[in-house]
Order: sequence, then structure tokens, then C-alpha cells
Amino acid sequence: MHHPVVIIGGGPSGLLLAQLLHKRGIESLVLERKTKAHVLGRIRAGVLEQGLVALLEEAGCAARLHREGFVHDGTCIAYGDEMFRLDFTEHTGTPVIVYGQTEVTRDLYEAREAAGGPIAFEVEDVVIHGAETDSPHVTYTKHGESHRVSCDFIAGCDGFHGVSRQTIPLSVRREYEKVYPFGWLGVLSETPPVYPELIYANSPRGFALCSMRNDHLSRYYIQCSLSDAPGDWSDAAFWQELKRRLPADIAGRLVTGPSIEKSIAPLRSFVTEPMRWGRLFLCGDAAHIVPPTGAKGLNTAASDVHYLYTGLRAFYESGSEAGLEAYSEKALARVWKAERFSWWFSSLLHRYPDQSAFDLKMQIAELEFLRANTAAQRAMAENYVGLPY
Repeated sequence: MHHPVVIIGGGPSGLLLAQLLHKRGIESLVLERKTKAHVLGRIRAGVLEQGLVALLEEAGCAARLHREGFVHDGTCIAYGDEMFRLDFTEHTGTPVIVYGQTEVTRDLYEAREAAGGPIAFEVEDVVIHGAETDSPHVTYTKHGESHRVSCDFIAGCDGFHGVSRQTIPLSVRREYEKVYPFGWLGVLSETPPVYPELIYANSPRGFALCSMRNDHLSRYYIQCSLSDAPGDWSDAAFWQELKRRLPADIAGRLVTGPSIEKSIAPLRSFVTEPMRWGRLFLCGDAAHIVPPTGAKGLNTAASDVHYLYTGLRAFYESGSEAGLEAYSEKALARVWKAERFSWWFSSLLHRYPDQSAFDLKMQIAELEFLRANTAAQRAMAENYVGLPY
């Protein structure tokens, strides 16, 4: 069996790449370790940059997003009982769209199925062979049966724990990592959002975030210890702690209710270089991870997809390998800028165990400078809505 492109990973980045290629007549096979239901059960953030929205439009997968997504022209930042708004459209002319990553993935699956594009679920023992040659192939098993697929190129969209990055020899790749000394406890509840836009809160008790999925579904987060487990937090304890970290007027209008999902996510910054080895290309979490502060995870994966799709399209349509040769350099240049923004925004809003009284004063001074300085607001807005591809 032969497919021009084998895509390892059936999450949003792999599916988006597959659909974009399909629109240009370039067929691919998607391999996914889990079931479709499992992939759609993952709860992830949903703040979409316009670059990602444009890719979904090109892929023919943006109709429901435009019907149901929420256009946000700004965001709010709180510290203590103070809160100010940062206006994206005033500073950049560009909003973001709040639309859950699960819904993005669902739309992409529907498009893939409508196009008849092959997806192999529940695959195991995936091995990449000959990536450094002109004739790579992939082997895997499904329900005990062995399969071999030859291809021209392999896209590794299989996340941090996938096989793709591990295929690149240690003598070739270099990894950079920062592990943060806290996590985010997240709660999903069938309650109206407390505010029309996201609120990022710096509190003496730790960070908090008020977000939403729609008018009747809210997503809230609080900074927590890495030693905590979701079961350690009752719903009542979560709501009480969230209120303590928000300005009093916001806390007073918070509508609480039973959680329908509760989880803890550790925070890390991670980048591997290079993102290409021969005919293997890494995309998304397979190559880099950002803290969720600023919602860059899915969006940096989308920029990877843009560069790889552009390179593959040029190869198949004109025979040019220039885009593929430049893939890693271009993708990493944007990735490191997103890493910087996520690191900076995380440093601005969280409490760290080794912070001194001076460090805390510097946080407040930085927040007040951001509140008062137009140039600082513009720089943050440009990064938040997404740097150009």
C-alpha cells in the first residue's frame, strides 16, 4: 500500500493537514492510536488565532465555527481588585475567536469522512522506517494484523509521547525544556460565563482564568500544586477558591454549579530542534509544548501545518523542494516567539514558590506598566492574536 503522505496522529493538526492536502488533490493516510471517541473526549482550550481560522476556511471546515464561535475583540487582566481590558482590535485590527478545540476536531473529522479520506484508528506498534532516505515507509499493527505503508513523506502529528520525535536520532536532535512548579486545575460547568471575555487574574493566592465554551458552558482554572489530584478538590472548594482570586465585583456575579469535567494539567515549555529529519516532519506537540497561558498550543500547531502544507503543495504542484527544505527553520522561528510570549505571560500571572517580595513587586509594576502603556499593550495584543506566518 502506498500513500503520498502518511500522517501519524489523528488530532486537530493531523486532520487539518490531511484536509488541506486533500483540497489540493494530495492524498494521505491518517494513523491514530486511540478511538475517535477518545480523541473527541479530550478537553482543550479554544482561543483561535486568525491564521488558524483562515486555514480552516481553506480546508472547508469553518462554517460551524463562524456560526457558533465567539468573536473576542479583547481580554481582561485582573490583579487584586483591579482589572483592565486590553483591546485587540484597537491595537491590531484583529480579534480572536473562542471555539472549543474539541469542536474544531469534530468539524475536521466530519470533513475527512465526507471526503472519504482514510483514517486508521486503534493502531499500535507504529514504526517509521527510512525517514532519512527517499523511500520511507511506516509499519503498524491493527487488531493484531500487521500493515506496511510506503510513502513520500511522513508528518509526525502524534504529540509529545508519540513515536515521531523519538525516531529522530539523539545525535541529531536537541531538546529544550522548562518545567513549571505548579499545574492548572480546570473545571467545566454548565453555567453562564461570568464575563463576556476571558479574564486572566494575578492573585496573592495564585493564578486564575475565567473562560467559556458557549453561552451556557464555562471553563475555569486555578493554579494548584503539582501534588494535587482532581479528587482532592470538591466543587464547593473549587468555587470558593476561584472567588478568592477574582476581583470582588466579578466574584459576586459568578454563577456556580456541578462540574461536568475536572482535571489537572501540568505546565511546561518544550522545544525540539530540528523539526525535520529527512522526509519526516514534526508538527505541534510532537515538536513543542507551551504553557496554556495565552492559548498558543493549537495555534502553534496550526502554523506548523501552514508551513508544511505550503511546502508539500509546492513539491507536488511544481516539483520545488524549497518550502520543505526551509520548513524547520521557518516553523521554529515562529515557535520560539510563541514560547517567549507564553513564558512571559505565565511569569506575569502566577505565584512561584521561590518568589521574593521584590519579585512580587516587579509583577505588579509590570502589570501596571501594561495597563498604562500603549506600546506594551500593542506588543501583547500582537502576540495574543497571533504573529504573521
